Amino acid sequence: MYKSQKGKYLHPTEHDARWGLETTCVGRQLIDIQAVYPPRIHPREYLMNSEDGRVLDEYQLVYLVSGEGIFESKHCPIQKIQSGNIFMLFPGEWHSYRPLSDTGWEEYWVGFKGKEMDEKVENGFFNVHSPVFRIGLSEEIVKLYSHILDLSQKQPPGHQQYMAGIVNHMLGIVYSQSMMGTPNTPKIEEMVNHAKIFISANLQSPIYSAQIAEQLKVNHLYFCRKFKQYTGFSPSRYILEMRIQRSKQLLCSTNLNSQQIAYDCGFESSGYFCMVFRKKVGMSPLEYRKVVCGFNPKTPDEA
Repeated sequence: MYKSQKGKYLHPTEHDARWGLETTCVGRQLIDIQAVYPPRIHPREYLMNSEDGRVLDEYQLVYLVSGEGIFESKHCPIQKIQSGNIFMLFPGEWHSYRPLSDTGWEEYWVGFKGKEMDEKVENGFFNVHSPVFRIGLSEEIVKLYSHILDLSQKQPPGHQQYMAGIVNHMLGIVYSQSMMGTPNTPKIEEMVNHAKIFISANLQSPIYSAQIAEQLKVNHLYFCRKFKQYTGFSPSRYILEMRIQRSKQLLCSTNLNSQQIAYDCGFESSGYFCMVFRKKVGMSPLEYRKVVCGFNPKTPDEA
């Protein structure tokens, strides 16, 4: 079975290209155990036969947050990849990759091109001989992918330039991590990072700590104790904090009303969202939008 979460393929303009970096695609997908890979749902120019490989005319950063697989390219011998790895695809460079059938994987990807990236490669910051990086499980990286995906779907004015800034941020993190060497993350911290990434990716849906513990194959009470030890919050409190944080972002970056934001952030109703937001923030969502974000919504908001 294959489950596609989200994906967006973009069509940057000549005006966007003049910015120096343009985003071409972004997405997230979960490949189940024994599933055929890659799924045949992407545009033809992105389809890949894992035996024959493919060549793209853009760069991509592909980040694995679960599972294991195999990667190879023209200038990089075949190697095993796993959760916590991020690998770069280069334009004109043959490559192939796939998850192991007994693990599947969850991946995030973003495609981009432009003279700014070409110059980074020409100046030796990234090269085709070393396309795989071990950065560990990073909630920050997942949030950056998710932010690009949100922008690609809503497409506010200047979204291409906004996304280019986030891609550059990601490239900076990857380069910095490559200079520091392979992180040696304790198993408990890795468990907590897995949980934080799961929460970040599923805020729109009901999330329960027992569900997360089951996903991680650990005892529920043990998970809750260690999660609070590392984050300072119980899992349920952390989930609520992340939902409030996301709602603040949407209030300041979109014209969505309270009902739409409540749904997007996983609250059971607009009324409950407004009550919790006021209790946590000290003002209603509408007041926050006016006072903190500095603008009035163009659409009616019942907050």
